[in-house]
Amino acid sequence: MTAAPVLALRGVSKRFGAVQALTGVDLEIRPGAVTALVGDNGAGKSTLIKAIAGVHPCDTGVIEWKGEPVRVQRPNDAQRLGIATVYQDLALCDNLDVVANLFLGREIHRGHVLDQVEMEKRSRDLLDTLSIRIPSVRIPVASLSGGQRQVVAIARALIGEPEVVILDEPTAALGVEQTAQVLDLVERLRARGLAVILISHNMADVRAVADEVAVLRLGRNNGVFPVATTSSETIIAAITGAGDNAVTRRRSRLGKDPETGGQDSSEDEQ
Repeated sequence: MTAAPVLALRGVSKRFGAVQALTGVDLEIRPGAVTALVGDNGAGKSTLIKAIAGVHPCDTGVIEWKGEPVRVQRPNDAQRLGIATVYQDLALCDNLDVVANLFLGREIHRGHVLDQVEMEKRSRDLLDTLSIRIPSVRIPVASLSGGQRQVVAIARALIGEPEVVILDEPTAALGVEQTAQVLDLVERLRARGLAVILISHNMADVRAVADEVAVLRLGRNNGVFPVATTSSETIIAAITGAGDNAVTRRRSRLGKDPETGGQDSSEDEQ
């Protein structure tokens, strides 16, 4: 039985001045599943995740959390619901160690003093649970590799025990070994029952870990495809609009208007 969506978007739209960034987007995100969000540059991926994260609230449409409509107007609203976002820039403090980065803004105090012992213990437990291998939790983040920095950023997002984790291009600019490390972590998040939204341009990464692929094209949802039964060519066609062109050509050969499915105007005039 398919799990009920923990997060759902119903007809979400967003405009920036004269630019319509999103138009009537529907999307369902389920627990224990990885949903890849793909699309060409300018397709609306960043706007969509920022609408979910409360950075750019949607103009129209409804966001549902566990079947109930909710208002996500600020990042704090999303965090309180249980939505964590790891952006491409990671937002780590290079001069601080791993423990300080994991608990940045959520420090544990004993009275008026930081409880360094408890924070270090929780850091080690979390990293061990996720099978994250780093030399020490007390070394500055600046000394870590790109892959290690990425998994630390993801681990930090889990401190608040979210139910939905959004990863924005987590393997961009990483080598083969570091990419494998990040993808392994994505699979472990799914195994923990979390819902993961993975934004990526890399189709190999998408096919390696995603359960389904949602394609955005020109601000619209151009299809949601199960990875196991969908070819890469079909997904790429949805991204580029090649499939739309094929439909248009086929309808044109049948003498039908590609927009309405009815007869074209020349036939009407005859």
